[in-house]
Order: sequence, then structure tokens, then C-alpha cells
Amino acid sequence: MGGPVEEPLLRIEGLRTHFFTSEGVLKAVDGVDLSVPAGKTVCLVGESGCGKSVTARSILQLVDKPGRIVGGSIRWNGATELATLDPAGEELRRVRGGEIGMIFQEPMASLSPMYTVGAQLSQALRLHRDLTKQEAREEGVALLRKVGIPNAEQRYDTYPFQLSGGMCQRVMIAIALCCDPALLIADEPTTALDVTTQARILDLMMDLRAQNDMAILFITHDLGVVAEVADEVAVMYLGRIVEHGTVEQIFSDPRHPYTRALLRSIPELRGSGARRRLTAIRGMVPSLRQVPAGCSFHTRCDHAVEGLCEVTPPPLRKYGEAHVASCHLDEVPAAPAAPAAPVLQVTERVAAETAAEPLLRVEGLAKHYPIGGGLFRKPSGVVRAVDGVDLTILPGQTVGLVGESGCGKTTLGRCVARLADPTAGRILYRTEQGDEVDLATVTGARLKDFRRQIRVIFQDPFSSLNPRMTLQQIVGEPLRTHGIASGGELRDRVADMLTRVGLRPEYMQRYPHAFSGGQRQRVNIARALITGPRLVVADEPVSALDVSVRAQILNLLTDLQEELGLTYLFISHDLSVVEHISDRVTVMYLGKVVEDADTADLYRQPRHPYTEALMHAVPVPDPARRRERHAFEIADDLPDPAAPPPGCRFHTRCAHVRAELCRTDVPELREYGERRSAACHHAAGLTLAGVGSVAREPQVDGRMAGRDA
Repeated sequence: MGGPVEEPLLRIEGLRTHFFTSEGVLKAVDGVDLSVPAGKTVCLVGESGCGKSVTARSILQLVDKPGRIVGGSIRWNGATELATLDPAGEELRRVRGGEIGMIFQEPMASLSPMYTVGAQLSQALRLHRDLTKQEAREEGVALLRKVGIPNAEQRYDTYPFQLSGGMCQRVMIAIALCCDPALLIADEPTTALDVTTQARILDLMMDLRAQNDMAILFITHDLGVVAEVADEVAVMYLGRIVEHGTVEQIFSDPRHPYTRALLRSIPELRGSGARRRLTAIRGMVPSLRQVPAGCSFHTRCDHAVEGLCEVTPPPLRKYGEAHVASCHLDEVPAAPAAPAAPVLQVTERVAAETAAEPLLRVEGLAKHYPIGGGLFRKPSGVVRAVDGVDLTILPGQTVGLVGESGCGKTTLGRCVARLADPTAGRILYRTEQGDEVDLATVTGARLKDFRRQIRVIFQDPFSSLNPRMTLQQIVGEPLRTHGIASGGELRDRVADMLTRVGLRPEYMQRYPHAFSGGQRQRVNIARALITGPRLVVADEPVSALDVSVRAQILNLLTDLQEELGLTYLFISHDLSVVEHISDRVTVMYLGKVVEDADTADLYRQPRHPYTEALMHAVPVPDPARRRERHAFEIADDLPDPAAPPPGCRFHTRCAHVRAELCRTDVPELREYGERRSAACHHAAGLTLAGVGSVAREPQVDGRMAGRDA
């Protein structure tokens, strides 16, 4: 596909990998051409179900049954034909792990919980390098240091469940690198990680690529990540490459409508504070059982030509050196920009909110979890997951609650919904009659009634739905539980709610496995809203979804809010997502609120260094700006929530820490202007960088901060 003149490290030609099922042949990979030059990073992008992971697994013959390679060539290093090797043979085993390493998508699931990190690393080393147990340990510890794991000697003997997601991914990288491979295949290596952890993992991979002169095949659905790491980009849709070019060509001059649609659906940081509808791709990726004829994208394309695109497969057109696309059109018209705020008079609505009585007030809320202990033992410590939090939510408002994993966001949301009992503090909820009730003290039948009014949308659309229940049973269950409806009325209400969330009523008798991730999240939303709640706690509702599906779900939540008068507590680690849906943002760090402000004010100029770091960790979908965020990086992983640092809890990672004050005195949450507050000793004197600000090098006691603080 227009690759370089010299022989690439990996050349795939006409690859076809099919799955032979009882319902027919599913052509997951159907004629893929792809090259990976030595020392380069090639990103393979597309939505879930487009064949990216199957392509990667085909390279090493790791495709699960009933799938198998049925055609094409996979030429490694100009000589070895990988597609024809014996899957159980010595030659392919030598290539796997030895010459080609692979990082899988879920680090927590990919590592065995039964064995220590060292045992799993040692196994890979001894398998490929014939080392003694002691030699493997020494080499393993050195590898853990190389991938940036602190206290490597101690971490070598820990179990995966004792490590954070970012640390587990570093271990996976160490295992993949144990034999100095020439090619690293990384299958969605940062999908489940916080933006700050993701940024550090991306930097680590690029540093290792440079140190080892290694090529990377990087699989992702996130074009912001692509802009950070790619040299070349291949865009995949329904088993085929539809566009391929350099990263500059793909971002500055995309030629395929699918590529353009993916780029438009990214929720970019804007700094305007105006809530906007995202530009979503119409529909969803078709099932492999019903691949459209002609151009496979024509059913979702805004530029499809009737009588041509649905009949004739498009030719492969060349648009310059190394840039090709599979489209009938010579020129694709530019799409109009998304309107500034069709989110129905947001400015006027927020102005009205400021005069309203709060729907919810959280005062001094705490939730502590004991560590250790048991039937005959006292707890050895306590995790202060939420530690004295104040929060106010007005009617009709969306408050974004942001922070890294482990900062207490989900625990706070569960306390608000009374799915967890608070240790201390008050949760004051204003009833429809205008009275304030402390939900922290409510029990029994009265608590059940309030749970009807405060509902939760859970994070994972796959594990949060019972696979043995139909959609009617799943969505209708809260109606039965609260005695709201049954029989025919229940069916009618479920059908109406499914229609509201964009699903067909005839789906009611189907089971969750029949639906995509985006459709399952719509079911989750329908289940949450079926009781007519006033407040919805949305816990990372789009973090597990593709960028295009994410846009659809965010737009749906906004539409339902306007239609039903909902109030949201929207929990996320991604400030680019939060900006598009929130009127106000609250930032949490290690159980405490460190900043609270209206969206526009916070994005224009944050007051807390942690907010600044979160904001600039979001990948920017522009290759020309890929180095900007480095000036705002924060050091290390999140400290242990069971033993938070003294003084300001952020001082161990802060780029603006000063003298002993930050290390000894706890900063209070102080007001800075109207409707905003921050917990930083130096907030009044700091000029932090908001969206669009020029990167600077913050100074600390005359030196660069964070790393030495």
C-alpha cells in the first residue's frame, strides 16, 4: 500500500482471516495490505468490530477458533512467511516473544493473579533466553527499572492485584521487551487507563522505541493517541484498510469519509465553556453477518452517491507519496463545523440555576474503608476514599467530577446514590415538596423511595447487564422493584424508554450479548431513567466506548437532560469529555476536592496545579502539537490512598511545590472570585495554563519540579 522502497520489517499482503460459525462465514479480515518499516510506529485505527485486533493476532497466529487465516501473506524481515508456519512449531515460537513482542489490551486481565510479577516475567525470560532462575531475576528486576517501576526489587515479588493499572501495563511492556524484539505489537495498550497514566505509558513506549531501535504496530480507536505517537496511520473499516498515509497526511488532508468522521467525533478541549453537541458518525458498525455491498461504509456516509457506492466496491486511489484511500470520490466535501451550542439555551439555563435552591448539598462527607482485619483481627489501617468533601448540585445542572482512578470519585457517587453508607457527613437532598432530607441517615422503605429518585449509570456496559435477562426484564426490573408498573403497563413503559434512548421496542426480548457496547450503554441509560429520577449519577459512562460511540452517548445524555429535566453528577477522568457536557466541574485528588469552578472559568485558567496537569494530559488530535503536554507532566503514579502524603496531598507530584509549606500544611479550600474555589497554598500567585495556553517550564526552588520534590 504505497510503502517505502526498501523492504519493510513486516509486510502483510491480501491477508484474510475468517471465522467459520454456525451462522456462516464471518470475514473479520478481508484482504488487508499493511507494512511496518523498521524503527517506525504504524497506528491501525478504527471502531470496535473493524478487525484491528484480529489483524494483529493473525500476525502471530494467535486467532482463537473458529477463526483461521484463509489467505494472504505475512512476510517477516523479508524472509519468513509467518502465515504458513506451524502454530505449535519451534520456528513460530522463536518469533513470538523473541522477535515480535505483544502487549494485550487489559493489563489486569492479561496478568495471572495467581503468580507474582517476577514469576511471570521470569517465565518469559527463561523460555526464550535459557537463563538460570537467579539470572532471570536479575534481568527481570533490570527490566522493571527500565520501564519505570519504582522499587523494582520489591515489586518483582508482588502480585498484579497489588499494582495500579498503569503499573500492570508497565509489567506487560517489560514482558514484551524481555528478548529485545524488533517489533512490538500494542493492542489498545492505554484504553483502560487514566489520561495522566496514559500519557506516561505513551512516553515510555516512545522512549523504548528510540532506545531499542524498535518498530511498533499500535492498535487504537483514539485518534488523539495516534497524533501523539504515529509515523504512519492505517484506517480500518469492516475488515479492510480504507486509508493509509503518514500521520501528517491523515490529520491535515484525510481523504476517506470514514477517516474524516472519526476525526470530527473527537471531543477536543476548546476552553470556551460552551456545551456543544459532538459530531457523531451515523449508526454503528454493521455486523459481519451483513456486510453492505459496494463500499462497506456507504450506509453511514454523508457523501454516498446513489447508484454507485452501494453497488460497486471503491477503487484504491493515490493522493500523493505513501497516501492512498479507497473511495469513489476524488474530493470529499468538507463537513460543516459543529454549532456552538445547540444544547438549548445553556447560558440562559445556567443563569437561572444560580438563583435556584440546590437539589443536592454534600457537607463534610467521608467514606473510610478498613485495611486488613478479619473475624479475629483488628484492621491494620484505613483508606480514606472520601475525606471531608463538600459539593453542591443545582436543579438541571451537570456537575463534572474528575480525577484519576483512586481519587474517590466513584465512592463519592455511590455515597450520593446511597449504594454505600458514608462514614461521616451529610447528604442533603431537596424533595419535590421543597424539604431538605439528609440521605445519610435515611433507612428502610424511605431509602428505597429516594433510590427511585437518584439513579446510577454504571461504567462498564458489558459487565453491568445480567446476561440471562432480556432487555424487557433488565429495563423493567426497577419498575417492579419500586411497585411502579407491571404487566402490559410495564411493557409499554419499557418500549417507550427504549425508543427515547434510540433502541427499537422490538429488541425487548433479546439478550445483552446481541448488542454492541454502545447499544448496551443505551440499555443502561434506559434502566437508570425508567423510574423517572431527578438526579442521575453517571459513573464513567463513556470511558469503555469507541470515540464515535462516545459522541453518540454524550449527545443522547444531553438530549435526555433537556427533554426530562434531569440533573447529572457526571464522573470522568477525561477533561475533554467533561467540558462538552458539564456546567460546572469539581476536581478530586486522594479523597479531597482541590478545585471547583464553572466550566468556562476552569478551562480558561485553572487554579490548582493538579487541574492543569489533568487538562494537558489529554491527547491533542494534532501531530504538530504532540510535544506540548510535556511541560505539564506530573511525576510518578498516584500515592497510596491508605497513606496519603502529609501537607498538600499533591505536593509529591506538583510542578509548583514551594519550600516546606506545601509539605507540612494542609491547604484549605478557599474562594477565588465568584463561584470558584481551590485548595492550594499558592493559588492566588500562580498563573496556570488553561486550554490554548503556551507551554512553560514551571520552577520550584530554582529547579524543575515534581521529579525532585
